[in-house]
Amino acid sequence: MEWLDVSTDNCPVQRTLDVVGEKWTLLILRDAANGVRRFDDFRRHIGLSDAVLSDRLRKLTAAGILTTVPYREPGSRARNEYRLTRKGWDLWPVLVALRQWGETYDPDPSGPVLDMRHADCGAPVHVVVECAEEHVALAPREVAAKPGPGARRLR
Repeated sequence: MEWLDVSTDNCPVQRTLDVVGEKWTLLILRDAANGVRRFDDFRRHIGLSDAVLSDRLRKLTAAGILTTVPYREPGSRARNEYRLTRKGWDLWPVLVALRQWGETYDPDPSGPVLDMRHADCGAPVHVVVECAEEHVALAPREVAAKPGPGARRLR
């Protein structure tokens, strides 16, 4: 069976995009990964409406990507902070890859907005696809992709 013969009804890329494939959602995840926790801070930093932010936070929480943690400022009502779950943190390499692509193909002339470096040695970090056995970076031409056991024939 060839790729064009495979149904994409159960494609993991499609299912992932159903959850996180919207611009505002990715920007919320970017901010959460960089320490933003509170509704007002998300709204102010990203610049989106209360309604859109509420909807996206609700969807990310329902999907188990964010979790809520109650807090209360003195003299104010109880509110929730939003924190990435393990499932949410597993999207971090995707965000780093998007940042890396943007810095390569559409860089800001004044330099990167976020300088990401290895905390131990100070070297820049980047995302690569590697062989699970040999731990070497691979180019697309070095990877053989074929339909797997979950592939279904296109109807």
